Amino acid sequence: MGARDTFLRMRTFLLATLAMLCITFVASAADATGKWAGETPGRNGNQPITFNLKASGSTLTGTITTAQGETPIADGKVDGDTISFTQTIQGRDGTPNKLTYTGKVSADSIAFTREGGRGPVNITAKKAQ
Repeated sequence: MGARDTFLRMRTFLLATLAMLCITFVASAADATGKWAGETPGRNGNQPITFNLKASGSTLTGTITTAQGETPIADGKVDGDTISFTQTIQGRDGTPNKLTYTGKVSADSIAFTREGGRGPVNITAKKAQ
């Protein structure tokens, strides 16, 4: 076996290994698309919150539904298993209140941190059936 044959076999092996690693990485990325249900702390105890999300490449769109109604998300981004977006709600005095969500997506849940309002809040949303 000559040096050229050895080089070609090594190159083929390395390319095949690289292809398998790429496929594994893509397959392991969690998908935020779907309906996710959780609870958020409120004045009268925990309140239900539902996220309806659609991921397309690095863009995230969707809505959040609470007892106060449904609001669209804005500035939605996807970066691997991390998502982020904002929600603008009306404060009691009518002024807009911007909330920022950052979440880590796994196969069956999203662990959110919400900033704004009364400080950081952690919310775990489970994949809804």
